[in-house]
Amino acid sequence: MNGGRNHNPNSNSSMTLTINGKDVTWTGEATASLADVIREGQDLTGTKIGCRTGECGACTVLLEGQPVVSCLVPVASAQGQAVETIEGLARHPEFRELEQAMQEYGGVQCGFCTPGVMMTTWAWLQNPALFGGDIGAALKNNLCRCTGYRGIIEAAEHVLASKGAVR
Repeated sequence: MNGGRNHNPNSNSSMTLTINGKDVTWTGEATASLADVIREGQDLTGTKIGCRTGECGACTVLLEGQPVVSCLVPVASAQGQAVETIEGLARHPEFRELEQAMQEYGGVQCGFCTPGVMMTTWAWLQNPALFGGDIGAALKNNLCRCTGYRGIIEAAEHVLASKGAVR
């Protein structure tokens, strides 16, 4: 084994991702962040980039249904997996209820963190048990400086209750 001496990790690679249900071929550095590929390579600018360190959660997308901070995910590790962005989520008929609740309960203010918060909240609504049933715990990786989280949490709990689910 040569230990990878002849392999340049920054060389261009071609890979296939499924983004919002559509197979997409992307050619570039395997170490490029998934966030950059989504925004620049696919022009899906709903995914915001804030800190680039995984601290703010603005770039949260769903990878195989799980929320991830896409600024820290190398695109190569998402190859062959399902990626869903806020644009893809907006196509779900049930998503409208979450949008309305976020507006009604004041879960949206400046809007920068909103796509990431919505992605995480959606994942929680699909499977609250995955997060111990606690929307606050689910949102621990999403920084919002405007709402104070109360409106976000109330909106999420309203939608969950309307589905007949109990936390």
